[in-house]
Amino acid sequence: MNDEDTRYEAVRSRDARFDGEFFFAVRTTGIYCRPSCPAVTPKRRNVRFYPTAAAAQGSGFRACRRCRPDAVPGSAAWNVRADVVGRAMRLIGDGVVDREGVGGLATRLGYSARQVQRQLTAEVGAGPVALARAQRAHTARILLQTTELPVTQVAFAAGFASVRQFNDTIRTVYASTPSELRAAAPRTGPAARSAATPATDVPTTGVPLRLAYRGPYQSTAVFDLLAAEAVPGVEAVGGGRGGRTYRRTLRLPYGTGVVAVEERPGTGAGRPRTGRTSRTAPGAPRPTDAAHPGGWLDARLHLTDLRDLTTAVQRLRRLFDLDADPYAIDARLGADGRLGPLVAARPGLRSPGSADPEELAVRALVGVAEAERLVLRYGKALDAPGDTLTHLFPEAAVLARAEPDGPLGALTAALADGALRLDPGADRDEVRAALLALPGVDEDTAAVIRTRALGDPDVAPPGVDAPDGWRPWRSYAAQHLRVAARSDTGPGTPDPALP
Repeated sequence: MNDEDTRYEAVRSRDARFDGEFFFAVRTTGIYCRPSCPAVTPKRRNVRFYPTAAAAQGSGFRACRRCRPDAVPGSAAWNVRADVVGRAMRLIGDGVVDREGVGGLATRLGYSARQVQRQLTAEVGAGPVALARAQRAHTARILLQTTELPVTQVAFAAGFASVRQFNDTIRTVYASTPSELRAAAPRTGPAARSAATPATDVPTTGVPLRLAYRGPYQSTAVFDLLAAEAVPGVEAVGGGRGGRTYRRTLRLPYGTGVVAVEERPGTGAGRPRTGRTSRTAPGAPRPTDAAHPGGWLDARLHLTDLRDLTTAVQRLRRLFDLDADPYAIDARLGADGRLGPLVAARPGLRSPGSADPEELAVRALVGVAEAERLVLRYGKALDAPGDTLTHLFPEAAVLARAEPDGPLGALTAALADGALRLDPGADRDEVRAALLALPGVDEDTAAVIRTRALGDPDVAPPGVDAPDGWRPWRSYAAQHLRVAARSDTGPGTPDPALP
């Protein structure tokens, strides 16, 4: 939606399909909101539009306390785009600016810091520092409202350099002090469940989260896939179909983590929001189910270092493909004669990514059984293993030294020495070329790695007729074909014809 009058129509109709795709601010109140905000619609002459929350904050607007615009799903545009802006946004989401600074971000992208600043400001209305600051503020709000950690610990866990910087940012973004923001937390949500938890017990009890998504969400298909490919020791899926829990270990920049994500009943069609029913904005794709604009997955993160919270959340969002735009995807694929019935049967089908791209690459090459052997032999044991989660997946450098021969040795050596990069900012075409240059990596394996590890939404499955009409969502088309094939043979059954 590029036309501001069309965007205003989305705001007027409280259209949740566009939450996270843009934000609007009201000049007379100094507040910015998500398009579906239930407050009284402001007059058009008082409204300003921004592509990111950071851009709205940079213009002096504070976040709405009613609609919490910082909690919306991320824009799907950053996953689709392969240019420097899209790559930069994915890296910033992964916490690179907080860990390595703007210089580190620029080095990863192969541009100067000045070029990165200029391109981001021109496209999204904010530079890397402002974007990272907005993300830190969101992380801080989560910790303030879902844990009883002291404010000082929250400040440094969220990535702020000082308590003063933290306090100033919270006041600017939320027009509240940290204590006021904590006191305003809804007592019926995750905060209530943690309110009685002493601060020292947070690493044990974990941080409760709601991972938001837009539109319908086929959780059954996602959990079927995760159950079918789970590597014992690193992952586990328990419970009955429709109410399962996915658990896994995480290697993170500052420490380790264990996460549990719940399969919410009824998420196949999305969860309705309260408020006025959305209407289709002019020129926008018609949703498959306009009465179900979005929902969330419940999760709980156990981290050895809370500074990893932002990175862990972003990696979970990529794993579960929570920032996708199912309306745009379903509108394009649903118009195809071959895919139309599949889209109608499974609106909002996602293309899952990975929580650890390097791990995914190794698993794509060797398969589940061999991956289990590698975990048991070379994986690092958790300091406090759970009943079934006992190890971290072995690092590429460890595997390269332990088993240097053959395709596995070539792949892990390339990952370990940086010849092959699979971080969120990697150039997808360059990665494909580097993969195919390695011994034992064929087109099928390269397609899986590009789809899952890099989150590329437009990978044509080898050997399958994938017309240009499926672009830029060929990964989702392949997922529809894959899930349809599996449904004929039972959930969790792999289809050898597709990656």
